[in-house]
Amino acid sequence: MPELPEVERATALIRSVACGKVIVRVETSEDTIVYTGTDHTEFAKELTGRSVVDAARYGKVFYIKLDGEGRAPVLHFGMTGMLQVKGQLPTYYRKTPKTASSDWPPRFMKAFILHLKNEATGGISELAFLDARRLGRIRLCASPLTEPPISTLGFDPILSMPVLTDFQTAVLRRSCPIKALLLDQSFSAGVGNWVADEILYHAGVHPERRCNTLAPFEVQKLHEQTQYVCKTAVAVNADDTKFPENWLFKHRWGKGKKKHTLLLPSGEPATIKWVTVGGRTSAYVAELQQVTGGINESEDPPSVNQSDSDSDLTPLEEEEEITIVAIKAKRTRKVGYLAIKFLAGVLNNNVLPECRHCYALQASN
Repeated sequence: MPELPEVERATALIRSVACGKVIVRVETSEDTIVYTGTDHTEFAKELTGRSVVDAARYGKVFYIKLDGEGRAPVLHFGMTGMLQVKGQLPTYYRKTPKTASSDWPPRFMKAFILHLKNEATGGISELAFLDARRLGRIRLCASPLTEPPISTLGFDPILSMPVLTDFQTAVLRRSCPIKALLLDQSFSAGVGNWVADEILYHAGVHPERRCNTLAPFEVQKLHEQTQYVCKTAVAVNADDTKFPENWLFKHRWGKGKKKHTLLLPSGEPATIKWVTVGGRTSAYVAELQQVTGGINESEDPPSVNQSDSDSDLTPLEEEEEITIVAIKAKRTRKVGYLAIKFLAGVLNNNVLPECRHCYALQASN
């Protein structure tokens, strides 16, 4: 799933292609799942004839500011959403595959294409929102920052990072695994699977550590590294070929099937291991990230009863339930085992809203 750095890259692309231009036409595809609270016809009518003033992001959500009266398009990529400019390859989450094409209109244009006119030159640019798996969301909001979904999100590591004291209070009052908390968008908006793993790796904290067992110095490291990882990735426009060589991101893929070259500070090869936390596969370095430690390092992590852990996680939204049910109906045989795993995770409070999409995604493969 595109995370904060990739969504910031998409926002920058909109600025470079669309700012100052007039939307003279909007091609849309009818989709009652992707369009939320509106439909493709209303969406096109709302945008046509207005000029693009700017584009902005909060967490994994981005929106386009338009002139005049009316609502703004508020967008979320979901698992596989991306943008494509006519004449260019789409902006993929990670490496651009060899099968990528600049054909127009795009094969997986499941949402819309904006036709943008430069009033000075008369030239037309086209920008498409692609969503092959239809897990993205498109809304219209009069005030994007004060309406859902943005109004329901937690802090943004770049735009609204809390001071250390507030961050520490928010972390230590939770009893869930720290990786699960970082993935919770009502806590830290924009942090997804790879960003969370990168933060924990640099902070030296195991993804399964319970939040309320962390020592103050560990919370401070998490605070620092949350900002560092996000700002560093954004500074290179989410181009992972420009990420530092000592980042876990450069070596984490493949679950051990590919030989990695990550080294410990001592110069010895690092041992990368994988564990499932919060319904997501988590990579960590065994030598640097220990399960024990913190204020209760000689004790087992405190037990968490059902009522205590409920408040740690954001409830499943109706639209996510619909997505899972729809995919299950199409993939009954494949989804059976995954559904059992998913329900078990829900009952144990181990699956976050974002992670629930992952089970739907796996079932659709």
